[in-house]
Amino acid sequence: MSQRRLTGVDFEALRRHIDVPDSAVRLLSKTEKEIDFDLNLVRDDGSLIEADCHLVYANTVRGPAKGGIRFAPGVTLEETRDLAERMVYKTALAGVPFGGGKAAIAMDPHSLTRFEKVAVMKEFVHMIDLELRSGSYIPAPDLGTTPHDMAVIYGQTHVPESVTGKPPSLGGLPGRREATGWGVCHATCRAAEQFLHATPQELTVAVQGFGNVGSYTCRFLAEQGARLVAVSDVSGGVAAEGGLDIAALLDHVSGGAPLADFAADAISNDELLALDADVLIPAAIENVLRGDNAARVAARLVVEAANGPTTTEADAVLADRGIVVVPDILANSGGVVASYVEWRKAKSGSLTEARETYAVIQSRIDIAFDQMIARAGQHRVPLRTACQLIAVEELVRSMRDRVWI
Repeated sequence: MSQRRLTGVDFEALRRHIDVPDSAVRLLSKTEKEIDFDLNLVRDDGSLIEADCHLVYANTVRGPAKGGIRFAPGVTLEETRDLAERMVYKTALAGVPFGGGKAAIAMDPHSLTRFEKVAVMKEFVHMIDLELRSGSYIPAPDLGTTPHDMAVIYGQTHVPESVTGKPPSLGGLPGRREATGWGVCHATCRAAEQFLHATPQELTVAVQGFGNVGSYTCRFLAEQGARLVAVSDVSGGVAAEGGLDIAALLDHVSGGAPLADFAADAISNDELLALDADVLIPAAIENVLRGDNAARVAARLVVEAANGPTTTEADAVLADRGIVVVPDILANSGGVVASYVEWRKAKSGSLTEARETYAVIQSRIDIAFDQMIARAGQHRVPLRTACQLIAVEELVRSMRDRVWI
């Protein structure tokens, strides 16, 4: 087996329910293409800016490799592969014509001045220029990158559809910044209705992570009437049994103050995961729910806003305890759906309003959610497996249509 191995899907488990040809398994079990390079720049004082960089195409049978640029210290090739693989199934489940990819710059963006970060992004674009201009890889913001960084990419390529997540003033999509959080909110409301028989106004929710995805998820859920009883980020967490004032918390954080300094009861990230709330939304980083802490989860419903927040061991523990998990490839797919709308808009020159962006996200999540429920019932499998069944069947169909298998 190639060293470019992907390990996120148990195809033997899926084959108990659907036909997955050996040739399709081989194609989906390794990456298509990987580019690794060193990025080096010299500051005015003579010190060196250097970073390991990765670009991974997991599978492009359904379209160009779509996936954000992660700019973080310690990000590895293995992590980049995992994230690219998730995009393969996320785009297939959402029904948008993209494949799965991911890029990474392994350094701390906070160690750079604004000018230095722009220089790093320009050098990164220079190193993968052909991939971007050809449309083979379409980046977007991810951990450590912003719409302003996407604007730098556009400024280098001068191709509007070469990057999504741009500011609206530069051809970006109104509603794109909020898109993932909006999708998580909608998926949470659908799941609460389906499994808890509860309206948003009846829900108590704890959210780990208050970056782009977590903050907008909180904002939209609060607008729907849910009671946000705890929120945390890297600085710590805050809780209020009667519900946090999310608008005030957003103002507090936007002013540069640490979330943990907000006027509410203090709570740690570990305590938040075990809080007695109806819904737990991990919206920060991967692998926060593990075999050693899943038994302490008190929520009846987990909605994965982050990529890969639940390990395989934790999945088994939660399933044994009857806790429903809405998987990341459905719950956080609002971002890639919005990216498709922006990409399509850039190609056509059409104008799109934020409400249209929200409507498309809601429609695609509704379709995927209904399919997921039907498959889970038909095959008597967890929701994650149901989503994988749908996505893999779509991928196999595409492979046959393109005569890949």
